[in-house]
Amino acid sequence: MGKDKLRKFAEVATFKNVVQLDAGKDYKGQWAKELFGNDKPIILELACGKGEYTVNLAKKFPDTNFIGVDFKGNRIWRGAKTALEEGIENVGFLRIQIESILEHFAESEVSQIWITFPDPQPQDSRIKKRLTNPRFLEKYKTIMKDRGVMHLKTDNDDFYAYTLEQIEAGNMPILRQTTDLYKSDLVDDVLSIKTYYEKKYLADDKNINYVQWQFV
Repeated sequence: MGKDKLRKFAEVATFKNVVQLDAGKDYKGQWAKELFGNDKPIILELACGKGEYTVNLAKKFPDTNFIGVDFKGNRIWRGAKTALEEGIENVGFLRIQIESILEHFAESEVSQIWITFPDPQPQDSRIKKRLTNPRFLEKYKTIMKDRGVMHLKTDNDDFYAYTLEQIEAGNMPILRQTTDLYKSDLVDDVLSIKTYYEKKYLADDKNINYVQWQFV
């Protein structure tokens, strides 16, 4: 591991807005109160990377708590540091493997979940690693409030098609969808938030898929 990554790992451990690994289990069912000191709704961004979406959503919705979840501390470092530097109090980060999310969040604790440009895990042998695989969707459903809303943005057409299949199989209603976000009438000041990777895809003239659906 390079020196810069080691520095970021060491620094992120000192950030008050970052919770790491098993420490997150102590917050289960109490994230709003213990991390944010309030009782406002919680929205997650899974596989948040550098946390661009998490931080920008927090700026737009100061009356909601946002938590970015990822395992790579050197990536989380960027979003957490930006939030601290800009005094954004309604954003935090949790460093865990998403597989363990039920150990860190209680039933009905989360209002919405965003998944923005995750690894599509294209190999058939890794289908269970896809973040919209049924085993993950069942976990999300457990921690979501009744009629909780899911969002997915991805440049990968096959992963998008796979996700639509899982939504249909689960009899979950689709609220909004498009295979080309920036040529649709859906794009607004929330959906136009761009991650580092999204900017690269758009520069290559790649279409962006988006779907919003609901657990019932």
